[in-house]
Amino acid sequence: MNASLQPFWNPVLETLPLAKLQRLQLEKFKRIFKWAYDRSRFHRRLYDDAGIKPQDIQTFDDIRQVPKVEKAMMQGIQRKAPFPYGDALCVPLEEVAEFRQTSGTTGQPVYQPDTWADWEWWAECWSYILWAQGYRAMDRVFIPFGYNIFVAFWAGHYAAEKIGCEVVPGGVLDTQARILKIQELQATAMMGTPTYILGMADTARRKLGLEPSELSIRKITCAGEPGASISSTKQRMERAWGAKVYDHAGATEIGAWSYECQAQPGGMHVNEACFLVEIEDIETGALIEEPGRQGKMVITALDRMAQPCVRFDAKDVIMWADNPCPCGRTFRLIEGGVLGRADDITKVKGVLLAPSAIEEVVRGIAGLGDEYEVIVDKKGDIDRIKLKVELSPGLEDQVTDIETRLKDQLRLKTNLGYRIEFYSYGRLPRYDVKARRFKDLRKRKEE
Repeated sequence: MNASLQPFWNPVLETLPLAKLQRLQLEKFKRIFKWAYDRSRFHRRLYDDAGIKPQDIQTFDDIRQVPKVEKAMMQGIQRKAPFPYGDALCVPLEEVAEFRQTSGTTGQPVYQPDTWADWEWWAECWSYILWAQGYRAMDRVFIPFGYNIFVAFWAGHYAAEKIGCEVVPGGVLDTQARILKIQELQATAMMGTPTYILGMADTARRKLGLEPSELSIRKITCAGEPGASISSTKQRMERAWGAKVYDHAGATEIGAWSYECQAQPGGMHVNEACFLVEIEDIETGALIEEPGRQGKMVITALDRMAQPCVRFDAKDVIMWADNPCPCGRTFRLIEGGVLGRADDITKVKGVLLAPSAIEEVVRGIAGLGDEYEVIVDKKGDIDRIKLKVELSPGLEDQVTDIETRLKDQLRLKTNLGYRIEFYSYGRLPRYDVKARRFKDLRKRKEE
């Protein structure tokens, strides 16, 4: 291989024994903590108020005493001097090379500054992802992504270039034009949200008369939604495209921290060379170290400098897997990927409900389309939950059987009964990026 195309990541790190990896993480945490304390007015106030200074961080137990940062804190300090980033900025403004912001789907967007070194770090994290999923220099990677201020697949683009892939940006093209460009250039891989990947397949069939599985795509990397780790959704995408579908997890204010490998053991690796992930009990905050127990993630990006991410309360619900991955990587696995968000889990009729459980059921029922919508409201003091689904064309005479199977599986998987409304194919809303299919109208009334 040409020296200029050597991988940017260090494969030795992916197979380090746990003890050595933890020593590396501790040293990196001490470094980023001191950096944030010395350079960020926001972090220094936070840590001084807690009575913690850099010299106090000597063990992992000490790390547990460091206050967590929540998105609302970042929203509160931004749009102030140094504009627009405020007190968490750790470098002079002239060193900021990249601007991104969160999507704003959970409130006011957070602005994310990166130095050029930070942006190279983003690409390095994505290089771990793509290499683990089988991307190589001979791949032609089509990116059907509207390039804009959201980070989305920007770093995936640059990582693909770093490992020598040919990259085809599909930014301003509409969905039909993107499909035709894939066909024209015989692209072998692409990236997108599960919602959009399924939507592209639907457009190919209905509007272009093309069968997506007969095109040249053989690898798809997903992000932005938990769908690619939900077996029924993954299977729908793989059947539609005749391709292997891989998941990854990341966020604008964190980085690309987790990825599925080619072994696909039913979970995703945490990139423990670049991130420190802790799992806390959602109710008590106690540290969860044993496999199989769900909790919310608290994460530190160990190498991101312009606006540090130190013990960020991401609210992603995850759990450690029990067994190592057969791929040989020693980076630990989170079983089932990201299972949802702690702030999405809600009580309906006294039952804890995760929206991802509904998706798993709907996408696993033959005869239903890819889109659905869940509406929770209240009549008097009684919670009600309604599920809108689309019926696949030509199956109108099977609606009673489909409804019975759907209600049975929903009762089994979520312990709840639903009012089901059927719609003709194409009637429910379509989404290009992140979908918002779960609507809790009770919260609006409270507000």
